[in-house]
Amino acid sequence: MATYAIGLDFGTNSCRSLIVNISNGEELASHVFNYPSGEAGVIVDPANPHLARQNPADYVIGIEVTIKEGIKEARKNDSKFKPENIIGIGVDTTGSSPMPVDYDGRPLCFSNKFKNNPSAMVWLWKDHTAYAEAEKITNLAAKQRPEYLAKIGGVYSSEWFWSKILHLQKENPEVFDTAYSFVEICDWIPAVLTGVTNPDKIKRSVCAAGHKAMYNDGWGGLPDEEFLNELSPKLGKVRNSLYQKAYPAEEKIGNLSKEWADKLGLSTNVAVAVGAFDAHMGAVGAGVTTGTLVKILGTSTCDIMIWPNKESIADIPGVCGIVDGSVLGGFYGIEAGQSAVGDIFLWFVNHLVPEKYGKTQEEKFKNLESAAEKLAPGETGLLALDWNNGNRTILVDVRLTGLLLGQTLHTQPHEIYRALVESTAFGALAIIDRIESNGVKINEIVNCGGLAIKNAMLMQIYADITGRPMKVSRSEQTPALGAAMFGAVSAGKEISGYANISEAQKAMTGVSKVYEPIQKNHEVYKKLYALYMQLHDGFGTKSGAGNMYNVMKDLLTIRDSIREGKA
Repeated sequence: MATYAIGLDFGTNSCRSLIVNISNGEELASHVFNYPSGEAGVIVDPANPHLARQNPADYVIGIEVTIKEGIKEARKNDSKFKPENIIGIGVDTTGSSPMPVDYDGRPLCFSNKFKNNPSAMVWLWKDHTAYAEAEKITNLAAKQRPEYLAKIGGVYSSEWFWSKILHLQKENPEVFDTAYSFVEICDWIPAVLTGVTNPDKIKRSVCAAGHKAMYNDGWGGLPDEEFLNELSPKLGKVRNSLYQKAYPAEEKIGNLSKEWADKLGLSTNVAVAVGAFDAHMGAVGAGVTTGTLVKILGTSTCDIMIWPNKESIADIPGVCGIVDGSVLGGFYGIEAGQSAVGDIFLWFVNHLVPEKYGKTQEEKFKNLESAAEKLAPGETGLLALDWNNGNRTILVDVRLTGLLLGQTLHTQPHEIYRALVESTAFGALAIIDRIESNGVKINEIVNCGGLAIKNAMLMQIYADITGRPMKVSRSEQTPALGAAMFGAVSAGKEISGYANISEAQKAMTGVSKVYEPIQKNHEVYKKLYALYMQLHDGFGTKSGAGNMYNVMKDLLTIRDSIREGKA
C-alpha cells in the first residue's frame, strides 16, 4: 500500500502543496495559490521601497486551498491514491519573516485594533527597513559579543529577526508593546496545523533561530538579556517571551488537529514536522550531502551546504550562518545567497524592455533569451553588478545598488539582459570562492528552482563562468519535496520506513540534466570576472576603492577581440 506526504511551500508571492509518494519521490499532484493581499502578495509602501510585509490570513487560506485542490488532482492522476494514506506534512517558508502575536499566538493584525496595519503583519524576508538597526546590532556585537557575529558571517543583516523587532519598536511602539511574542512563519504555520499556537509551547525551528536570531547552544541559546537590553531597554523582555530551545525539521511538532483534519479530509494521525526555511528544505529535496552546494535559484538565490558536526569547521566571513541542525540533524548547515536574481530579470523586463521583444512578459523573456544566447562571452562589452536589492553574501550590505557599465548608443536590450544574467553568475562565483577559501571543499553543484529548470542559457552561463558542471535537480519543486520528506520522516520509521532524511533522499531525489562548462568561454569569463571583482571590491568595500581607469578600456578590448574572432 502506497503512502504519501504533503509538502507545503510558502513563497514570496504564492504558496503550493505537493503530494509525494514517499517510496520513490513520485510527485502525484501540486496546486499553487497566489496570495490575494497587496501587490503580488506583498504589502508595500510607495514612499518606502524598503518595506515588504505580508498578511498571515493569506497563509491560512492557502493551506486549505492548496491541500484540498492537491488531493483532488492526486485522485485524478492516480486511481489508487487515498487521502487516508497521507502520513505527514512538512512546511517550508521564507525567512526571516517574523510577526508580532498575542498570548494565544494570534497575529496582531487579526485584531480590529491593528487590522490592515503593516507593522502588525509578517515582516517579509525582503523587508529592509531595519538597515540602521542591523548596523547597530553589528557594531555592539563586535564590541561586546564578537562570538555572535563569528557564526553568522561577521555582519548582522536587516533581513533578520532582531533587526526587524528592534525597528518595529521605533516604527510603531504601540504594536511592539502590545505583542506578547514574535513568531517566524515557519514556526507559526505548523503550530496552526496542530492547533497549538501558544508562543510558549511552539517548537521553534533551529534553522530560523540559528541563521537569523543569533541562537547557538554554545552560549545558551538566544543572545543574552544584558546584550539585548543594551540595544534597547525593552528588548531583553522580548527574549523572555521567545524560546529556550530550537529543533531540527526531522522533529515532529505534533499531529494534525481535529479542526484541520476535518477541514482537509485527513486523519488526526497525520504527523506535522517542525518547520524550516525554503532554501534549507530545498537543499534536502535536491539531495544535498557533504561536498554538495545546492543553489536554489528564484527571485533571490540561496546557497546551502552541510558539514558533519563531528568535524571542525572554520567561521566563514560573509555567509548567513553556520548552524548545527539547520539543514539535517548531525550536520552544520551553511547558508549564503544573493538578494536578487530572478527579481533583477523581472525588473528589467517589466520596466525597460520595449515591445519589439513582445507584448507579454513571457514573450519578452523568450525573445530576449533567444537573442542573448547567440552572443559570445564578452561580445556585449557590458559588465554589471548584481546588487539591485543589496548584497547578501559576501558583503552583507543592503544599501548597495546595481550597476551597468559599458553601454553605448548601440547597446541593445538583449545585450543588457545577458550582462545581467552574467552578473548573477559572477556573484555566485564570488560566494563559491569565499566558501572554498575557508576550507569547505565543493565537489558538485546542484541547482533547483524555476530558473534552473526553465532557463538553459542561464545554466550554461553559470557553468562557463564557474568552470564547473551545473547539475539540475530532478524535481521542479525541491523546497516542497524536501518539506514532504521531513513530514514523512517525522511520522517515524515504523510508519514511513525511513530512520532519517538521508535514507529518504536516496529513494526520493535525483538529477535530471547536467550543463558542462565550455572551456573557451570560461577563459574569456575569467578576464571578465577579474573586472567584476575589481568593481565588487571597489564599490563594496572600504579597502577596495582603487583606480577604475582600466575597467571600461579592458571591456572594450575584450569586446573587440571577440567580435573580430566572429567576423
